[in-house]
Amino acid sequence: MEQKFVFMFDHEKAVGKEMLGGKGANLAEMTRLGLPVPYGFTVTTEACNAYYEAGEQLSEAATLQIKKSLKKLEERTGKTLGDTNNPLLVSVRSGAVHSMPGMMDTVLNLGMNDETVKAIADLTHNPRFAYDSYRRFIQMFGDVVLGLDNSLYENYLENYRTSSGYTSDVQMTAGDWKEIIEAYKKITTEAAGRTFPQDPYEQLFLSISAVFDSWNNKRALLYRRLHDIPGHLGTAVNVQSMVFGNMGNDSGTGVAFTRNPSTGESELYGEYLINAQGEDVVAGIRTPQPINELKREMPDLYSELMKMCNLLENHYKNMQDIEFTIENGKLFFLQTRNGKRTAQSAVRIAVDMVNEGIMSEEEALLLVDPDQLSQLLHKHIDPEHTSQKLVSGLPASPGAATGEVVFDADRAELLSNEGRNVILVRPETTPEDIHGIVAAKATVTSRGGMTSHAAVVARGMGKACICGCGSINIDLESGRFTVADTIVEEGDVITVDGASGDIYLGEIATIEPEISEVFRQLLGWADNTSTLGVRTNADTPEDVRKAVELGAEGVGLCRTEHMFMDPERLPAVQKMILAESKEERNKALNKLLPMQQQDFERIFETLRGRPVTIRLLDPPLHEFLPNVEELLVDITRLELTEPESVELGRKQKLLRSVRLLEESNPMLGLRGCRLGMVHPEIYEMQITALFQAMTGVLNKGIDVNPEIMIPLVSHVAELREMSGLVHKVAKEIGGRNGISLNYLTGTMIETPRAALTADEIASESDFFSFGTNDLTQTTFGFSRDDAEGKFLQYYIENGTLPDNPFMKLDQEGVGKLVESGVTLGKQTNPQLKTGICGEHGGDKDAIRFCFDQGLDYVSCSPFRVPAARLAAAQSALGSRQERKSVLQPG
Repeated sequence: MEQKFVFMFDHEKAVGKEMLGGKGANLAEMTRLGLPVPYGFTVTTEACNAYYEAGEQLSEAATLQIKKSLKKLEERTGKTLGDTNNPLLVSVRSGAVHSMPGMMDTVLNLGMNDETVKAIADLTHNPRFAYDSYRRFIQMFGDVVLGLDNSLYENYLENYRTSSGYTSDVQMTAGDWKEIIEAYKKITTEAAGRTFPQDPYEQLFLSISAVFDSWNNKRALLYRRLHDIPGHLGTAVNVQSMVFGNMGNDSGTGVAFTRNPSTGESELYGEYLINAQGEDVVAGIRTPQPINELKREMPDLYSELMKMCNLLENHYKNMQDIEFTIENGKLFFLQTRNGKRTAQSAVRIAVDMVNEGIMSEEEALLLVDPDQLSQLLHKHIDPEHTSQKLVSGLPASPGAATGEVVFDADRAELLSNEGRNVILVRPETTPEDIHGIVAAKATVTSRGGMTSHAAVVARGMGKACICGCGSINIDLESGRFTVADTIVEEGDVITVDGASGDIYLGEIATIEPEISEVFRQLLGWADNTSTLGVRTNADTPEDVRKAVELGAEGVGLCRTEHMFMDPERLPAVQKMILAESKEERNKALNKLLPMQQQDFERIFETLRGRPVTIRLLDPPLHEFLPNVEELLVDITRLELTEPESVELGRKQKLLRSVRLLEESNPMLGLRGCRLGMVHPEIYEMQITALFQAMTGVLNKGIDVNPEIMIPLVSHVAELREMSGLVHKVAKEIGGRNGISLNYLTGTMIETPRAALTADEIASESDFFSFGTNDLTQTTFGFSRDDAEGKFLQYYIENGTLPDNPFMKLDQEGVGKLVESGVTLGKQTNPQLKTGICGEHGGDKDAIRFCFDQGLDYVSCSPFRVPAARLAAAQSALGSRQERKSVLQPG
């Protein structure tokens, strides 16, 4: 049976978006719902993959099916591609499985040539419209299909407008467009080395190939990498009969969201342009009118639009982003998709849809992306500030940011890589600017609206964005913008408030955000659904307090070395390290003990009975000592200036000690439990401080539940000896105070041997915590700093690795060690508590993996706790759905 590469929109059986792409699947669904959708067909993602497998050539089967489908389209519309009496015009649009707004290419008005343009002029009695559409097609075809620089056309058009005294395209006549068309054809021939094709079939197949090619263009590759979209999916291509919004003042085009994508408010939200094509709105070339104005200008059509929008939202159970065109007073739907929204909006929409009876609480939990939630925890501008506003634009994406003004995406990326905060300011952005939007803290445009490219991309990234700031006059050549008499040069600092659309000169203070009641409500539903605990990685009472406020059930990793790094304590720590005898070391440790005890007391009091996993000292000792190069500089200076000084002798002694502690590979050297084995007095001090703090807090009537972690265990004998030290100290301190101290002992699984011998290690352990940062390093044999700095990015860009394994858990390698560790450990100790405390603990995919492996909890940084709570709930819901689908027959 021949593989099916093409489906008509009204294909009787629903086909998934994996084949049709999101746009094609939704066009077919809208057609089945009876909405006014211009007819067409979809060339599948499988045809795209076959195209690449064949060396970027359309297969014979796909070509034949496209021709047959085109014939069906012609029969349905009563028009024929290339016909000189009643010509069919089509659009050719991309449509990936996952929404990638503006990242791939589109061709409109295909089928126009020197003859069909005359037929369109006669049929519509509107020559101006016909020739305007033709010049648009030539320009788009030259840009998208032939790969010409779009500015070749734009510069000519701008010069023509200026020399003719026009201020907008709407003023231009059919005669003007005829002149421009001839110039455009000449530009195309000179720049492309070939004439503009007059054969509509050649136009069609070249355009389909060009859209397939755009799957791997620079901006699409970057977008996929940013949003973790797999590269093997391919894009579908939708060929659809054209409807025209540029046929006069009873025509137009627009974008409508069924709810406000910035705030989540239940209102029709969007923009439209009279006498324009769809690309004019999303490209930001003209600043459009708010959708509410349509209610005044065309009330019946607005009412129809509202009705259809409500139908789509209820059908998809999600806020919809809809593209529509009005042709001679008739409404058509060109696309619907789940709308991109801010985190604030996503949470409100999810909760409101439950309250409105559109969906259940469980469905609402699946509506919010955990990765977005960090947006709700970002700082915003202090409302008490007294700075004078410079200018305002449209509040396209909330958030606050301060940075240096830059006018070029490449420069934004360059300065950002140098560690500088920048604000990208442009007349409008295009998909070619995406790397600049990524690099910048915020984006400002002088043109375009709330649904322009800059707005949509910034909202998806959670970055502040202000659009349509028409009072800004940008001079890209001189690198400045002006607002009335105020000149802002490149490099000047501004502050933007994406929530209000206001821009200020200079830096303004920001404040911490507050969690809204609807956010708390959503997270409450998540907690009721989830079976996987969420803890935090925190080393100070302040971090612990913040994490508990954000819903952490306890501390999964408290790193005691961070307590050692306090500048006031560092001299005592260094004396402890540099001690030349045990007595000298104990003297230094006795100074540190009360400091460490106070740290533990404050954390225990903050947690009030919640569990806390305390990791004993882990890093190599040289990390607490001065840098060798800095010491050498100081010694050289003193030798020249104060050769007899006491300070010189002290520095020379210190240098000798530092060099004695130097290691070829400190990550694999004297650290973790190995340090405790060689210098047990260090661990004994920490354990003593911990249990003395525990007895003091218990005496205040506050419960304490410590879990004492021995780090970097590779052999059960290490854990046995160090656990024995813990039990000895606990018995001594408990005996002195007349109480029995309750605690757990365990280890961090961070070496392959520990995972592979977990059954032995579990015999001495109450819990395992998987330290996936080090486990990734030791499994891959990567030094993280060296790998990320020297070759890892190349591996990712080259496709050697799908992701940075320090950011995304390597489930095939590191994951197998985690799975083995859990399985073996619980064979020996069925009551073994298991968790994960590496950076992966806040990643939604890693959280689902941990859920599937039966771990008890994940632990992450305080501000990732809400996202982890939601991801844990989604993991439980996803597992239920999978079990349900397996149990259902058929």
